[in-house]
Amino acid sequence: MRKLFTSESVTEGHPDKVCDQVSDAILDAILAQDPYARVACETTATTGLVFVMGEITTNTYVSIPDIARSVVLDIGYNSSKMGFDGNTCSVLTSVHEQSPDISAGVSNAQETRETGTAKQETGAGDQGMMFGYACNETPELMPMAIALAHRLTRRMTEVRKSGLCPWMRPDGKSQVTVAYEDGKPVCIDNIVISTQHDERIQQDAIAQAMVEHVIRPVVPEHLMNDATRFLINPSGRFVIGGPAGDSGLTGRKIIVDTYGGYAPHGGGCFSGKDPTKVDRSASYMARYLAKNVVAAGLAERCQIAIAYAIGVARPVSFAVDTFGTASVSDFAIEKALLSLVSLTPDAIISRLDLRRPIYRQTASYGHFGRTDVDLSWERTDLTEALRSAVN
Repeated sequence: MRKLFTSESVTEGHPDKVCDQVSDAILDAILAQDPYARVACETTATTGLVFVMGEITTNTYVSIPDIARSVVLDIGYNSSKMGFDGNTCSVLTSVHEQSPDISAGVSNAQETRETGTAKQETGAGDQGMMFGYACNETPELMPMAIALAHRLTRRMTEVRKSGLCPWMRPDGKSQVTVAYEDGKPVCIDNIVISTQHDERIQQDAIAQAMVEHVIRPVVPEHLMNDATRFLINPSGRFVIGGPAGDSGLTGRKIIVDTYGGYAPHGGGCFSGKDPTKVDRSASYMARYLAKNVVAAGLAERCQIAIAYAIGVARPVSFAVDTFGTASVSDFAIEKALLSLVSLTPDAIISRLDLRRPIYRQTASYGHFGRTDVDLSWERTDLTEALRSAVN
């Protein structure tokens, strides 16, 4: 049976991604000086304005306006011709400390409060469910549609910043539709590319450049055929973009950030949150475990689900689903994983080394399946131990 599945990605100049990057750049700047800071920072942007808000508890100081401007300029919004300019935009802030009620539960988990032990354990920064996923469709063990969509948007930015297509502007999107037969990807049905551009460039020149410089260098030739459609700037014009074309907000591209809709998302966003927020850290851990299961050859597909209660260190549920593709039972994999790792916030933070300024690089082009940066949750260093534990 033939089925189609579609995922999208956006460039770093997309207004929502501008906000994600500002939030994570602020987080990085704080963690560089205070690794134990509590940060829940969100950003919104519109024409001529960046507004940073949230809860931050730290013993250091960073200049939020300077960080925000630096991010905007680095992305490429450095002139009024772009519709947004980091040199002249207003930056407003409204930041206060983390709620003492939340802080008490995070600093001193329920397990510690009940036993009265001297060593305090970190409680989960919020309740919720987190998912991790991996499959063998691509070398990065990601679903093919989102993997290719991210490759396209990264390439769009490379082409723009290199000067190969000087008429390109920072905002842009990609979308890839993959055709599946009997559950296996067989070809690309269509590719959509939308790029912000200089008003003087003609649409046929844009289409030719995107096919020649973006699509063909990125998408494997064997996945395309005569029936594959290319839709380039299908609206016909994309001059006004970025925060001038549409307001931006941190955490509004969570499906782009994860698995492109191919696997569930618990609902919480990642950017701007320190690792005591299990929305982020447990999602990273779930991906790490799922990827190691697939990399170990135990399953073709693996989904990990973890749930927490605020202020409690240990998860309230943990589940493995391999969709009938595993060589052993899901229960055996679940038991093996729990014998190898602890899923408390402290254990996750320690194993993945998350109290570092590593987060802005994740704020564009996905948090998972990255081959361009070294992320601890993308490593497959658990495979040998996992095989042994299962056996």
